Amino acid sequence: GPLTFLAIRLAIAALVLGGIAAATGSERPTRRQAVAAGVSGLGMHAVYLGGVFLAISWGMPSGIGALIAGLHPVITAVAARGLLHERLRRVQWAGVALGFAGVIVVVVDRLLAKSVGLTLGALLAAGLSVLGMSAGTLVQRRHGNSTPLLWGTATQYLVSSVALGLAATLHDDEGFTPSARSLFALAWAVVVLSIAAVLIMLWLLQREAAAKVSSLFFLTPALSAIEGAILFGEQLGPLALIGLAIALAGVALTLRPAR
Repeated sequence: GPLTFLAIRLAIAALVLGGIAAATGSERPTRRQAVAAGVSGLGMHAVYLGGVFLAISWGMPSGIGALIAGLHPVITAVAARGLLHERLRRVQWAGVALGFAGVIVVVVDRLLAKSVGLTLGALLAAGLSVLGMSAGTLVQRRHGNSTPLLWGTATQYLVSSVALGLAATLHDDEGFTPSARSLFALAWAVVVLSIAAVLIMLWLLQREAAAKVSSLFFLTPALSAIEGAILFGEQLGPLALIGLAIALAGVALTLRPAR
């Protein structure tokens, strides 16, 4: 089941990071930092990943999912201005607009390549995932700057794993069946995604504005289309390459430092 897989993935990641933190004598978070880490983790991991996995399991096409996920940097940039008083310059707002335009171009390419079947449940799950990611990013940016990275991330994963485990008991009809394919998928998700990639993202959030970090998500649909072409032989149309170029330009403008 999708939620069972996520709960196991995050539980293992929490144990690994907690073990590394304990072995290296990493600074432990205060109670307030731990609470903030748990709240941000629920948004960035439990709600976001849970919503994405449910949407996929309910038949969400990758193109529509990419379009909805592309709303995350826009929502975060607007909310960060009001809640965190983070201001983007005009050229950075232009970058946000360009990045979103690149996402739309790539999604159009994906939709032209395959038929679309969409359910209301999948649409709601995908929409909820974007809101969870934006909310978790804002909480992390506001309260997570001083939180120890290893223990803070382990706390995020532990809280999210418990929440997803409880949700799995209500939704999933299947547990986890060990096989070469499922174990490889689990190992990849733990090591590459939950540990390496997320630690990089949280490290960036400690040093950069939320809108800047979120703008990197504009690259996800285009890079996924390229990976699909390489790994699965999916057709990669010229629109996808154009969308990637537009998204890259948008991210470059958003990350552009002031003179």
